[in-house]
Amino acid sequence: MCRNNKVLVIEDDKQRRAQLDTILSFLGEEAHFIACGGLDEHIAQHPEGGDYVLILIGDRCSAWSEALVEKINRWNDEVALAILGDDEADYQDFAPDLKIKVIGSVALPITYNPLVDILHRARLYCEAQSANKKRAQRRPVHLFRSLVGTSREVQDVREMMTQVADKDVSVLITGESGTGKEVVARNLHYHSARREKPFVPVNCGAIPAELLESELFGHEKGAFTGAISSRAGRFELAEGGTLFLDEIGDMPLNMQVKILRVLQERCYERVGSNKTVATDVRIIAATHRDLESMIGEGSFREDLYYRLNVFPIELPPLKDRAEDIPLLINELVSRMESEKRGSIRFNSAAILSLCRHSWSGNIRELANLVERMAIMHPYGVIGVQDLPAKYRHVDYEEESFVVGGSTSEASGTAVVSMNDTPLLPEQGIDLREYLTRLERDLIQQALNDCGGVVARAADKLAIRRTTLVEKMRKYELQR
Repeated sequence: MCRNNKVLVIEDDKQRRAQLDTILSFLGEEAHFIACGGLDEHIAQHPEGGDYVLILIGDRCSAWSEALVEKINRWNDEVALAILGDDEADYQDFAPDLKIKVIGSVALPITYNPLVDILHRARLYCEAQSANKKRAQRRPVHLFRSLVGTSREVQDVREMMTQVADKDVSVLITGESGTGKEVVARNLHYHSARREKPFVPVNCGAIPAELLESELFGHEKGAFTGAISSRAGRFELAEGGTLFLDEIGDMPLNMQVKILRVLQERCYERVGSNKTVATDVRIIAATHRDLESMIGEGSFREDLYYRLNVFPIELPPLKDRAEDIPLLINELVSRMESEKRGSIRFNSAAILSLCRHSWSGNIRELANLVERMAIMHPYGVIGVQDLPAKYRHVDYEEESFVVGGSTSEASGTAVVSMNDTPLLPEQGIDLREYLTRLERDLIQQALNDCGGVVARAADKLAIRRTTLVEKMRKYELQR
C-alpha cells in the first residue's frame, strides 16, 4: 500500500493557496506550498522524494512543461500530478510514460468534490507505482490469468492439468473462443519436463491451406515458387518441447493425414525433400469446434481425433463462472499496472452488473473492456453509468443501494466512486438517515478490510484517525 500522504502545491496565486489550504486542512491532508520557481530548491532540500502523493501545479506557472514532469518523475516516480485549471490540452502531447503521470485537472474555482476525487485517483496511482516496485519477480506472462478463480469449474480444470502436465501424452483442449485455451497449453508446457525447451504455437486457421505444410514441416530450397532458401518448420523449432496446434478443427483433411503420421511414427519430411526427420515433440491441440460432429460430416478424421484426444480438457465459458469475474478483473488490472499501462477500479455495482453479463467473447471480451475503461477513465473508479450500454445490467436505484451496502456477487470489491449519482426516489428520502447509514456502513467496511486497525481504516477513508475514533464512538462501532 502507498504510504505517501502529503500534498505539494506549486502556485504563486495567494488566493488559490488560501483556498487549497482551507480545503486540504479540512480533509486532514498535510500540504506544503512553494512558488512556481522554487521546485529545484525544494528537490535539493528533499532528495528522497518528500513522501508526496499528489503535486498540484498552477496553470499560470511558466515552468509547466514536459521537461518539468520528467524532472518530477526522476525525483519521485510514485507521485501523481494535477493541474490547477481547466486546460487539460497542455499535456496531451507528452510522452506516454509522462502523460500517464498527469491524472487530471482541478477546475476553478476550487471546490470540495473535485479535490477529493483527484486525491483519490492520486492514491490509486501511488499504490499502483508502489506495487510495481515490489513486483521484482513477475510471473511469466504465460501463467496468466484465466486460471484465476474459485469456481468449481476452474478447480476441475486445475485438477485435470495437475494430472496430465508431466505426462508425455497428447492433450485436446476444447472451449469457446476467448476462454483461455492457449493459456492452459502454456501452463501444461511450463509444468512438464519439457519446460526448458521451446513452446511453439501455430494457429491452423490463420495460415492458408497451401502454406500450412511448409509452415509445419519446413521446406527445401526450390521446393516451390518463392522458396529461395531452406526453412525450418514449426516441428523443427519445437524439437524437445511442445507444439501447440490451435484451432485444429480448421486444418484441411490432407494435412490431417500428415499430422496423424507424425503422431504415429514420430517422423516427417520437409516439403521438397525425401529425407525422413525424427521428431520428439509433444502435441497439444485446441479447438472451439465440435470435432465429433465434424467427424460425422466427414470434415475431420476420426483416427486423428482419437490420437489427439488422449486427455481432453474442456474450458467453461465465462458466463458459467460469473463468481470469478471480480478476481479476473483484479488480475487484469494488476497486469496493466505491472506493465505500467495505467490502472483503474470498479465499484461494487459495476462489478455486479458485469457478473450479470452473458460474455459471448469470454475472458478476451472482459480484458478488452478493462483496457478500454482504463483508457477512458485513467486511475478512476468505474460505476455502472461509466460502462458501455450493453454492460449495464443494474439500474441507478439498484446501483445506489449496492454502493451503500455490499453484494455477495462482488464481495471484497466494494468501492464508492465520487462520480456515482444515486437518483432521488419519487416518494422522497430522509437525507439525514440515508447519509448516516451510508457513513456507518462505509466505516464498518473499512474497519473490516483493515482488520480493525483504526489508523489504516482512517487512511483508507482519507480522514484523520481522531475523526474516525469519534465517528466509531458516535455509531457504536467495534474494531
